Amino acid sequence: MTKRIRTAVIGTGFMGRVHLEALRRTENVDIAAIAGRNAAVAEKLGSAFGVPHLAPEAVLHDASIDAVHICTPNAQHFPMAQEALLAGKHVLCEKPLATSVEEAQGLAALAAQKGLRNCVCHNLRYYPMVQQMRAMREAGDLGEILVAQGTYSQDWLLYDTDWNWRVDSKAGGPSRCMADIGSHWFDMVEHLTGLRVSSLCADLNTVHKTRKQPKGSVETFANKLLSADDVIETPIHTEDFGAVVFRLGDRARGSMTASQVSAGRKNGLRMEIYGTKAGVAWDQERPDELWIGHRNSANCVIVKDPSLLEPAARSFADLPGGHSEGYDDTFKQVFRRFYGSIADPGVTPEYPQFIDGLRQMVILGRELESHRMRSWVDVPAV
Repeated sequence: MTKRIRTAVIGTGFMGRVHLEALRRTENVDIAAIAGRNAAVAEKLGSAFGVPHLAPEAVLHDASIDAVHICTPNAQHFPMAQEALLAGKHVLCEKPLATSVEEAQGLAALAAQKGLRNCVCHNLRYYPMVQQMRAMREAGDLGEILVAQGTYSQDWLLYDTDWNWRVDSKAGGPSRCMADIGSHWFDMVEHLTGLRVSSLCADLNTVHKTRKQPKGSVETFANKLLSADDVIETPIHTEDFGAVVFRLGDRARGSMTASQVSAGRKNGLRMEIYGTKAGVAWDQERPDELWIGHRNSANCVIVKDPSLLEPAARSFADLPGGHSEGYDDTFKQVFRRFYGSIADPGVTPEYPQFIDGLRQMVILGRELESHRMRSWVDVPAV
């Protein structure tokens, strides 16, 4: 029998719970422990899932645990991932990989040195229709890529009373909106087109210069109405909105926006890729549909059906046509491939690795620099 893999989740907030639920659906994996900064919260969450609660240090030094998921605030990614790698554990880390290019470089180098499996959770690549877009491009159906455009728009931080640890640069890093959701968009555009962003010009905006910070903790997306006595007026140094125009490879051009203050948009990721033969467009809020556009024939919308997808995209859909697959399923697809590569050392990773996380940190760093300089900047290769 194949040896079962023991893993642990560090982080008890929104993403920690998402990872726990997806791990329950991952073959050949046992959740050995849950850990978090607040022992009482970790114990309660562990009890609900039937998983032991341990301190983060105990998880990292437990030799029986093969891998860890790091779902903590961004500023903790680097030290925890570094310690886990040094302890000989495979690491799956939420994005962004770190809060600086230098930290990301260190983690990518250490993972390579240790020969350990490493993954950055850019899970949004793993919708079946996103993989269909990529497979169509690889098959030549789109022709040469000319234009990439889109947005990632949310509204959960629309009001100055909305608060989350991501708002605090000490916990989330120097960027918020572009690091949190803009990085997903840029990871996907390079994944879909096979091209690399070569230069860019960014404009960022902090809509709320101050926010009303709750005196207690608030879980992600759990916006609550608080009285004036329950909050502290706090200066904000991270952006609510970003717009970027960019060059993609030598010929293609693109533009995108990312926003956490767009009323009515809950998780509005939209990707549009246009080539010399055809265009494709996909909306995360309608994940089973893919628009295909043509110049001289009728446009169409196809609906997810594994039997009708390109062969390269079929394995990303587990359910037959008419059975929707969404956000939670993307984590299952990433985790399945990550743990499959741990079980079989000969498998070539089919998921974003730390080097891909470093790539997004480089793009993010250039966005911040472009905004400061109010000019175009080149984006170096990784």
